[in-house]
Amino acid sequence: MAKANNAIPNPDNITRVVFDNGITVLVRENHAAPVVVMEGCLMVGSIHDPAGKAGLSGFVTSMLSRGSAHYDFDTFNETIESIGASLGIGSDTHTTNFSATSLSEDFSTIATVLADVLRRPTFPIEHIERLRGQKLVHLQEREQDTQQVANLRFYETLYGDHPYGRPTSGYKETISAIQHADLTSFYQERYTPNGMIIVVVGDVETAAVLDLLGQQFGDWRGPVPDQTVPPAPIHDQPQQRICPLPGKVQSDIMVGSLAVARLDPDFYAVRVANTILGQFGMMGRLGEKVREEQGLAYYCGSAIDAEIASGAWYVNAGVNPGSVQQAIESILAEFERLGNELVGAEELADSQAYMTGVLPLTLETNDGVASSLLNIERYGLGLDYLQRYNEIIYNITPADVQRVAQRYLRQDNYTLVVAGPPDDQA
Repeated sequence: MAKANNAIPNPDNITRVVFDNGITVLVRENHAAPVVVMEGCLMVGSIHDPAGKAGLSGFVTSMLSRGSAHYDFDTFNETIESIGASLGIGSDTHTTNFSATSLSEDFSTIATVLADVLRRPTFPIEHIERLRGQKLVHLQEREQDTQQVANLRFYETLYGDHPYGRPTSGYKETISAIQHADLTSFYQERYTPNGMIIVVVGDVETAAVLDLLGQQFGDWRGPVPDQTVPPAPIHDQPQQRICPLPGKVQSDIMVGSLAVARLDPDFYAVRVANTILGQFGMMGRLGEKVREEQGLAYYCGSAIDAEIASGAWYVNAGVNPGSVQQAIESILAEFERLGNELVGAEELADSQAYMTGVLPLTLETNDGVASSLLNIERYGLGLDYLQRYNEIIYNITPADVQRVAQRYLRQDNYTLVVAGPPDDQA
């Protein structure tokens, strides 16, 4: 995997161009090895799934590489494999994402294939049924996995009838109901170059990249995408849900609450607080207390999921079924401690050093740079973001950590889901 050049990505070594059809292209040259990475997204995702058709966006995405005007399924795979490249497309909540890696000499081929599958899919009927079968098997397996069930039911309970509460992969009944007309109409109504982002990093000449992408995508036209979602529901009391799965030997817990959207001013304070709570070292305080000292969990850590309109701050843990209640009490005690006691200067500094120390590692590869630039562009963080990042993190104080813990990790409005063997089995 090619190393990125030493200078941190910044306005002086990134070219940013907006095409007149609304596509934003970012290019960063790195001639250390003859490799190029392309990442990007279109502004269409599961938030656009119609009622009763959860998983439609993901179904459309999965069909793109199964047939297009110039590449049927076999030709697509043969073309990619013959040059030793990779090209993947996936669906997320707000976006459809793509990523590709190739030798520099084959970049034009990859860009051509990508443009064809994004712009001219054919949705062959025989592949619809084949893909549907694969998806249904996956969904059936999901319902028997304690960790996946806990995650699924947590978001359903936290968000209720909100787009963020629906899985991007859908449900068995919604995937079964999707027809060819649903796929084609969704594509025609929702796929647009407006708001699309393409990031290219590697052994390329910027002018040549812009010319190639202009040829492949420049004449594509479409409306401005609608990315609005309703406000997330507010809970004024704890929400609890138990999901019995007979025959299982482990219980999985998810507990947390609504937190910050990605562009909320509190986002970085929550990130630092979350690192202290359940990520730094052996999964932070949770790993130290719940797993190591008390021996209540096989794993226990925390995460934040910050989206455009809202976010979730949660803990997940895998435990012995007989230890579920103790583990929950221990996790909630760590919520309370983070909100009641100021974090020590050394613990805060260690967590900040970890968060800032990880960044240079992510920028050592073209893939890491491309992912960072895509994130920067999507959220409008500015091309100097990576230069400002350390200062942002080190500006978070113990009082900031305590404040966000008090605000979001409250005992009166958390959501708790447990998936595992029923009580009579445990």
